[in-house]
Amino acid sequence: MSEVRLLGAGDVREIAGRLGVRPTKRLGQNFVVEQGTVRRIAALTAPRRGDVILEVGPGLGSLTLALLEAAAGKSARLVAVEIDPVLAAELPRTIARRAPACASRVDVVTADALAVSGAETRQPSGAAGERGVVELPREPTVLAANLPYNVAVPVVLHLLAALPTLERGVVMVQAEVADRMCAGPGSRVYGAPSAKLAWFAAARPAGTVPRSVFWPVPNVDSKLVAVTRHQPPATAASREEVFAVVDAAFGQRRKTLRAALAGWAGSAAEAERLLRAVGVAPGARGEVLGISDFARIAEARAKCEGTIL
Repeated sequence: MSEVRLLGAGDVREIAGRLGVRPTKRLGQNFVVEQGTVRRIAALTAPRRGDVILEVGPGLGSLTLALLEAAAGKSARLVAVEIDPVLAAELPRTIARRAPACASRVDVVTADALAVSGAETRQPSGAAGERGVVELPREPTVLAANLPYNVAVPVVLHLLAALPTLERGVVMVQAEVADRMCAGPGSRVYGAPSAKLAWFAAARPAGTVPRSVFWPVPNVDSKLVAVTRHQPPATAASREEVFAVVDAAFGQRRKTLRAALAGWAGSAAEAERLLRAVGVAPGARGEVLGISDFARIAEARAKCEGTIL
């Protein structure tokens, strides 16, 4: 008998029916009901010996079980963050029934992924600290997630910022969101999410996911994105200062950088001066710049204002 028994379509519907759970668009709940898909995601996640896997939005546990199966024998642990308290309460029971040998290696945290932080203070699992921050019980090294489409990019950016131990990950998101996450300068879909993600990590397409593997079937296509953390650009400007330039540049996509950055710089003339100082054409548009370019612009202004000595 296998150490881990994955959920099938009938199992997912049975658990949902028993709990009285009806998938909601508000929480972006589309449960994966096909075992090949979750095994594929788990294989791309590629758990290593000693990893701590962070799963966001485990739902009824389909991907959770596949991750535990892939991590078998590697002394890896899993931290599952689930916003729905009913689903969070049921997940340990599902693991106990279908992967009993793995139960002691799983922590379930009932929380919004946008509120989680590192485990420096070692608060109890699921306990909220000051300002609503939820400290994870362990420092995760790899991310795996089936993310609600409306919050996918904010969640990934928050986790990379809040959890510096995250080294890599695989996320399933709406196809259009995946394209934006992986886009580079000059691409038609390159924008603020692309540039901000590039601050933290390299993102690459990792495959498509058909609608038919979900229950209920969504009205959009999905794709997988693999991210690998790298060092941010070498700059004396802070991440917040750089992201402020990115937001200004893409706030009015059709405008030249001279015009788009006028409010951020204080005037169009000052924006032009800063752009020329770092070798960027004032008539260019934000979609041609990489994150290092935005960093150089932010640093030039910070130096002028004396915030960088």
